[in-house]
Amino acid sequence: MTHFNSLPEFDKEFKKLEKKYQSLSEDLDFFEKILLDNPTGFGNNFAIIHSNSTCKIVKARLSCRSLRGKSLRIIYAVTKDGISFMYIEIYFKGEKENHDYERAKTYINSL
Repeated sequence: MTHFNSLPEFDKEFKKLEKKYQSLSEDLDFFEKILLDNPTGFGNNFAIIHSNSTCKIVKARLSCRSLRGKSLRIIYAVTKDGISFMYIEIYFKGEKENHDYERAKTYINSL
């Protein structure tokens, strides 16, 4: 069985963005269905930014209907077997230039 978890920082960011973009919960559900078939994604919307023996960290574009053609960025970790996912960060590219390297690094070191 596949598990989707999130860091507390992700939860705070998600709640803040969800107030601005009402479709975000549904958009994340759709995103999770894609991940079930392709844990590291496919195409230009997904990039593996770190890989080690236990997991891969992926940066992806999360399409949000409330943004009308624009997307959010989501950073997540997936175990090598593709069964467990950990959401690390979510942000709107127009408000933040790049992801939090330190947060991803801290998560990797905690494994």
